[in-house]
Amino acid sequence: MKNNSTRDQAGKAPGWLWPSALALCVVAVAPAPADAQLARKPSFYQQQNQPQPEGPAAQLVPRPAVPASLPALRSQGDFDTLARVYDPGTPMQLAHVLFIVDRQARPVRTYYIDTPRYQLHVRFVRDTGLSPRAGKREIDRNYLVPDRRFLFGTLSWQQNIGSFTYEFWEGDQLTAPLLRQADAQVKASFFAAVKFKTNSTLHERVAKEAGIDFVSQEALIREQPYMPMNLGTATGRVRIVDDASGLNALLPDDIAVLRQVPINLPPVAGVLTERPSTALSHVNLLAKGWGIPNAYVRDAASVLREHAGQWVALKVAASGYQLRRLTAEEIAALPPRAVRTAATGAVPGSDRAVKPDLRETRLLPLASLRARNSAQCGSKAANLGAVLAARIPSTTVPDGFCIPFAHYDRFMRTNGLADRIARMQQQPGFASDPQLRQKALAQLRDEIVAWPVDAATAAAWRAAWQSQLGGGGVFVRSSSNSEDLPGFSGAGLYSTMPNVKTGDALEVAVKKVWASVFNPEAWEARGAAGFGAESVLMGVFVQAAIDSTNAGVMITRDPFDAGHPHVTYISAKRGIGIRVVEGQRVAEQVMYSSWSKAIQVLSRSAEETALQLDKDGGVKEVPVEIGRNVLTDELVVRLANVGAAVKRTFNAVDQDIEWATVGDKIVLLQARPYVERRR
Repeated sequence: MKNNSTRDQAGKAPGWLWPSALALCVVAVAPAPADAQLARKPSFYQQQNQPQPEGPAAQLVPRPAVPASLPALRSQGDFDTLARVYDPGTPMQLAHVLFIVDRQARPVRTYYIDTPRYQLHVRFVRDTGLSPRAGKREIDRNYLVPDRRFLFGTLSWQQNIGSFTYEFWEGDQLTAPLLRQADAQVKASFFAAVKFKTNSTLHERVAKEAGIDFVSQEALIREQPYMPMNLGTATGRVRIVDDASGLNALLPDDIAVLRQVPINLPPVAGVLTERPSTALSHVNLLAKGWGIPNAYVRDAASVLREHAGQWVALKVAASGYQLRRLTAEEIAALPPRAVRTAATGAVPGSDRAVKPDLRETRLLPLASLRARNSAQCGSKAANLGAVLAARIPSTTVPDGFCIPFAHYDRFMRTNGLADRIARMQQQPGFASDPQLRQKALAQLRDEIVAWPVDAATAAAWRAAWQSQLGGGGVFVRSSSNSEDLPGFSGAGLYSTMPNVKTGDALEVAVKKVWASVFNPEAWEARGAAGFGAESVLMGVFVQAAIDSTNAGVMITRDPFDAGHPHVTYISAKRGIGIRVVEGQRVAEQVMYSSWSKAIQVLSRSAEETALQLDKDGGVKEVPVEIGRNVLTDELVVRLANVGAAVKRTFNAVDQDIEWATVGDKIVLLQARPYVERRR
């Protein structure tokens, strides 16, 4: 059944540019934003909690009478007749038909369901009298036990690979015999070639055991031409950035089209990238903190080249992005570009920064730190002390000590930082020229590193390093008062100095962390959020270095959909975790649901090298075994449980957690609130 009027109704708005997409059969549908990222229909349990259209909304497009089900789909017309379509006319379009295999019937019977009418399997078996009095426990058995009566599945057209697939809910506890039976029934009753699609690591193992060819969720995601990372709308001028040198010229009202995913980014109005990244890449964390739209678009630079330099309205939605040229009248009506707070260091939001307590001058050991110590050491160091005190089973926290704000304040006042900043900001062009601003900030950072530290202060650092940490290699980490705040994460803005191994190097490393207050990305991001440089103080956390086997970050909820609090998102790479959030290469990514107990793979790491500690200090790159998974199922579940414990430690506030593994131990390196803001 073709229904072009439905596609027009659900698809393009006049004047908007949608990416091209294959159009199949179309039925009146509601979008499924929560699952567009995973390129599949919502699960049985998710749909139970979603309101279904009723009354006039359900009757927008009349449908001819169709049977409640068919025993086989012998043609494209049969499929079209029964199909429901999510996100029609977009890159995320998904046409699908629910099916049921009744294993109790003799012979075994397959039902392909009128899916717009029966959007859940349970409704079909109850309403048609197949199992009219089935309660929740009986229905659940059909997902969880081998001797079930029914197999509840979905058959879909995957437009990105040009193939039909069939699948089961990610929490379905399939067995090899059940899968073989389903495979035989579907292939015997369907008109085209069809493959099993796995929705969990369990499904992959079962398919291999059953000898059934399959396509993985990860493989489908790799073929997606579009992936929304942060939903939202923006107005700005399209700027195509071919390489890292072009980042310096970006302005706050630009919509940046990036050929590569950079480590950092100055504040912009919106981001489209040509390469996929992870939910925890620095660029995406910045986008979430700023509340700007961010998406991966295949061949973005080529597709959008004609719009370069033009003012547009951008919308990033779960089902696709829209780009519309502004009219001359709309451009004229735009408010004048305020003299950028990023350039002036203005202070309208500075009162949100943690008010520092400069009375504390002692070096505070990790074991003494609690959340209240954020006023002396910054929330990063203070939170890690709270994690240590929580004594989460099967975890460790490397020891360390905090150099409090008072040391930074005294050092900067002694060396006249305030006057130096004032002179820098008075330079002609500093407020308007990003490249000039970058050069001035680099010069200031060099000066800070060259300024001398009071001898007694430097000696105290060395003494603590020797007595508490044994004089071994340490990571010198930033912990400022202007991060982990409501609406402002600050993730990735400041520097970490890895594997510092001598007293002289420790002194230099502390000054480099202090100087990172004036990293260009930090200056621009704080300015966009309204934090002036004078309101920022930097604490330093000196922490024993560990040579981790694997490392990564996790979020204690679904970063793609806040409605999934039962999901943990985990990103990982082999070796030391410095590269996990850089976004240069896609890390291994999985999502674990404490509800369905399913582990879904979004990507596997294909890196050929990893970072390890160098015996002479710093880190080195070493080759690694290609093709070995970073995250085992057992480790994923353990990490998710640890993440839940960390979340409980901070009053059930979702956390962005940095972790590593050494042997069978999970090492916790950082916990900060997961900040997301929509504009």
